Amino acid sequence: MLSPREGETYVDCTAGLGGHASLVAPLVGASGRIVLNDVDDGNLGKAAEAVRRTGGEHCPEIVTIRGNFAELPRTLGERGIRADMALADLGFSSNQVDDPARGLSFRLDGPLDMRLDPGLKLSAADLVNGLPEAELARILRDYGEERHAGLVARKLVQARKETPILTTARLAEVVRSVLSGRSGPSPIDPATRSFQGLRIAVNDELGSLQALLAAILRGAGAPGSWLSAGARVAIISFHSLEDRLVKRALEETASRGVGEVLTRSPAMADEPEQRTNPRSRSAKLRAVRIGGALGT
Repeated sequence: MLSPREGETYVDCTAGLGGHASLVAPLVGASGRIVLNDVDDGNLGKAAEAVRRTGGEHCPEIVTIRGNFAELPRTLGERGIRADMALADLGFSSNQVDDPARGLSFRLDGPLDMRLDPGLKLSAADLVNGLPEAELARILRDYGEERHAGLVARKLVQARKETPILTTARLAEVVRSVLSGRSGPSPIDPATRSFQGLRIAVNDELGSLQALLAAILRGAGAPGSWLSAGARVAIISFHSLEDRLVKRALEETASRGVGEVLTRSPAMADEPEQRTNPRSRSAKLRAVRIGGALGT
């Protein structure tokens, strides 16, 4: 989808541990440029090192930017950098979810944090223990797509009166006490949707995605633009809330005449990949080519 060519500039909006960038680096070569962006400073350093390893003696120029990808198009424009390719792999990286201190998962007990950017003011514990019941229910319903959001929010408010909910294990326990047996057999844990809703709210993930999509819709070629003519942009989403926004925005690039959608249906992992990488099961990739010689 990205079709990397020698000498091009690749922008990784969500660098993570550098897996995608490492694959692109040898293809753009020493005359190319890799821009790594991430809110996690630790991951940013690891991603740069991964690119250096795979790039070897023909390693492209590496530019690192710490920040939310919602701000990245403006930052790139200010620096005079235009992307020939851009990728956003939404959500969190594997090492973040596997770190109990992040509070992103109920598999391992840890503090109820969920901030992908440690600099954010409010944690999940702040929301769970401080928001009114109605607002908690809205978050769980709108962001977690939890059908029983009202019941879960009511139980959380009752539980926090007895003792603050400060760990992932305690949050999962309270949610399960409400939902176990209500939805019949399910392959996912009853707490999954509540964790998703709170994580999205803490990190304003949909707001950041909408800002990035708006920057894509503005197209290429304008003064200060972050996209070159003919830039290829790919986005990997992991749940329906994200995918709907991405699909709608990419289709709008076509209707406005500023882009050509490269994926009429989302590209998804095949069965062998899902077996070796279970987290790929829900991934959906959509791509668009912005401006330039459309249809070529």
